[in-house]
Amino acid sequence: MQPFHPAFQIRLRRPPDDCPGYRRDVDFTTGVVSTTCAGWAGRVFVSRADDVLVQQVSGPGLTLDIDLDHRLPGAPVGLGVGHGAVLTPEGALLSLRARYPDSDLACTGVTLLTVTGGTTTLTPPGVHIEGARSVLLLTRVHRHTGELDVVEEGRALRDLPTGYDELLDRHAALHRTAYERVTFDLAADPAERALPGSELLKRPRSAALLERLFAAGRYHLLSASGLFPPRLTGLWTGDWNTAWSGAFTNDANLNLQTASAAAAALPEVTEAHANLIHGQLPDWRDNARAVFGTRGAVAPAHTDGESGHSYHFSREYPLHLWTAGADWLLKPLVDHDETHGTRDPRTAAALAEVAVFYEDFLTRTDEDGRLVVVPSYSPENRPAGASWGTLNAAMDLSAARHALLTAAAYHPGPDADRWRALADRLPPHRINADGALAEWAWPGLADSYDHRHLSHLYGVWPLDEITPYDTPELAAAAHRALELRGAENDSAHGHLHHALIAARLRDGDRVAHALGQVLDGDFFHASLMSAHYPNRNVYNADAAHTLPAVLIEMLVQSTPDRLVLLPALPAAYPDGALRGVRTRFGAELDLTWTRDGATAVIRPGRTQRVELRTSSGAESLHLVAGEDHVLTLRAW
Repeated sequence: MQPFHPAFQIRLRRPPDDCPGYRRDVDFTTGVVSTTCAGWAGRVFVSRADDVLVQQVSGPGLTLDIDLDHRLPGAPVGLGVGHGAVLTPEGALLSLRARYPDSDLACTGVTLLTVTGGTTTLTPPGVHIEGARSVLLLTRVHRHTGELDVVEEGRALRDLPTGYDELLDRHAALHRTAYERVTFDLAADPAERALPGSELLKRPRSAALLERLFAAGRYHLLSASGLFPPRLTGLWTGDWNTAWSGAFTNDANLNLQTASAAAAALPEVTEAHANLIHGQLPDWRDNARAVFGTRGAVAPAHTDGESGHSYHFSREYPLHLWTAGADWLLKPLVDHDETHGTRDPRTAAALAEVAVFYEDFLTRTDEDGRLVVVPSYSPENRPAGASWGTLNAAMDLSAARHALLTAAAYHPGPDADRWRALADRLPPHRINADGALAEWAWPGLADSYDHRHLSHLYGVWPLDEITPYDTPELAAAAHRALELRGAENDSAHGHLHHALIAARLRDGDRVAHALGQVLDGDFFHASLMSAHYPNRNVYNADAAHTLPAVLIEMLVQSTPDRLVLLPALPAAYPDGALRGVRTRFGAELDLTWTRDGATAVIRPGRTQRVELRTSSGAESLHLVAGEDHVLTLRAW
């Protein structure tokens, strides 16, 4: 596993002073981070339009020392580093190349400085600026082998618009459009809304804090999704020794972080997720062949973004036995297709490969003729007193069934008939002696309840296999399993995964409790980025990115033929609005609610009938593409 790490720091040093009046803020709508202090101001953003880091510092008579610094905690001793600094007509061009030990792999950063006023002199490896009115820095970083042409990179930066405002306008047109598609409002106290995030965190049960965390989570998720979806740290880390290598943990965290993408109208996040998956499909094929001796594709439980091979395992974590991963990771892409009403041929092809894997893999049967999933693994748990490698883990059963049936829906014809027949031969879920849905359907395998993961409830969320409406007995058993589940080590992802499942099971009190564990547990930094454990222990994006999905799921849920309104609203939030949310039947929806009732405005993109579910029961809705449909609920 190759660690995810920063390239370098851009150091801007001013003469020492007490910097009175220091203020730092973030504009979520533009992605601009601003600082002001003692007559000078700084602004910085990363451009979606131009793939460049843009920084501007302004003020009367600026004195600055600027350089690129590779010295970060944990950097390997043998890192080969080279600096460059030259004066240019507009100011200066700085570069830093870092080559990995015993490798031709390297990264090079280039910073173009445009200095207005004053003087610029070389102070290798940087520059000294005296008496300037403003300094604009444009920075790009490239990974490469061999050498990078720094002069050409400088020329490319010089070809960009020369003004900060024009660069910002180009970026904001993309960022603002995406960010503002969905809004969330809990009718919070205006005075509390005006507080900075650091002060709001001192009021963990404030509606204003939850509003701010929704906004911040949406901002962080969008900002961390580009080439790839967010890593365990989002896109940010300050050293080379990031927990879990700053990689992607696929068996829970990645899908939890991106859970809001379809409903919250962030196709940019889903496209980043798709880039990761489709780029690794050849490795998934290798996994199927090398580990299981089959055709098709098997996803790894961990990846650094480079390799999709299953080589991350130990006796306690036999992650190479996890066969549910491909279906789990493809589910967000299926949700995207349903939401937008088109089927991506890349998703269709990947689903077919997963179905082919199951054709080769599901060959053993029990005494009743039912298929047996063996080996089987339920991330990251094991039966009480038994081995980690097992049979018929509930997640594996749900994944195999869903993968085969979904592949059949994408590929009608002879293959579809064969895949549906195979799905029909899978065993049902088991309800244990406690009345709970068993984590392992094989008789004799006892549940281990105190665990952070909830893999066995995959059928409840994100799948629609188990619902209070279609499978009430299984839903009751799933609810019992949720009641019995412990929090183990208080991981943020465990609490919010619990909340997502509770929302599907219409348990608003349990949603509120899970949210409370995170809000009261000091999981959030002043930046409103989060930690993996309470008391801000281990920097991690799970809570920050997953929380918006929880807030949406407690208010609006959908399938291709069903809409559920206000299924699990905690009593603490009697008034509010969620606007712009998307449904899996292709509609945009605005929802407002008060103590007296609720109103939903549905803007369908296609004509169809869907079932509406509220606390009052079920009814059929006939939706016509392009015609707003207004619902008034007297009770919820």
